[in-house]
Amino acid sequence: MTAAGRPQNHGLSIGAVLAQLRSDFPDVTISKIRFLEAEGLVQPGRTASGYRQFAAADVERLRFVLAAQRDHYLPLKVIKEQLDAADSGAGPVADLPRPPRRLVPIDAPAENVGLPVADDFTTGKELRLTQEELLEQAGIDVDALAELQQYSLVRPGPAGFFDPDAVLVARTVKAMTEFGIEPRHLRAFRAAADREVGLLEQIVTPVYRHRDPEAKSRADEVVRELAALSVTLHTLLVKAGIRGVAGC
Repeated sequence: MTAAGRPQNHGLSIGAVLAQLRSDFPDVTISKIRFLEAEGLVQPGRTASGYRQFAAADVERLRFVLAAQRDHYLPLKVIKEQLDAADSGAGPVADLPRPPRRLVPIDAPAENVGLPVADDFTTGKELRLTQEELLEQAGIDVDALAELQQYSLVRPGPAGFFDPDAVLVARTVKAMTEFGIEPRHLRAFRAAADREVGLLEQIVTPVYRHRDPEAKSRADEVVRELAALSVTLHTLLVKAGIRGVAGC
């Protein structure tokens, strides 16, 4: 899994690696690959002139990392622990470079309601849904959607379209109503999420103001990492609170 013992005169350039990854991960960039290398998630070899040389195993390792971020919102620290465990032969990810789709159990609403999570935390090319498409995919009616919008649980974009996360939210709230919870009861969730977003903005906005593309790439990574950690922390705090209520 590492560059140790690998011939240094064979392999792919970073541009060739980018070309291979782009079909599955359209938003990946050379800066992203360099960042993952700097974080120790991949260790390409080097030519005598210092150019990176990626082996096939390095490319699959990058696929593993990118899929773990995109599909499971895993922080890089957790992904690296998975890979390190696999390298040592002691972890659950035993058959790299063909990792399984599910890496670690995650209590995400998307898993419970049967819809894939959106691709990323950051903005970019996204699927846009009309109101009719949202209603059909979420299995709700116009009145239910109006109530979700009334309490800001679902918000259309400036052009009036919805993103895939709106479907997830609508499905999740619909499932919660079966337990007697109404959208008006969930205003605290919206307020808490807005406070978290405000905190993240304070951290990353100064970085985004730099014109350097490398700085923007770094800011994107910080957003992903902090968002993933925020989700993890929220889940753990809720679990701890539930255990207290149940007397476990």
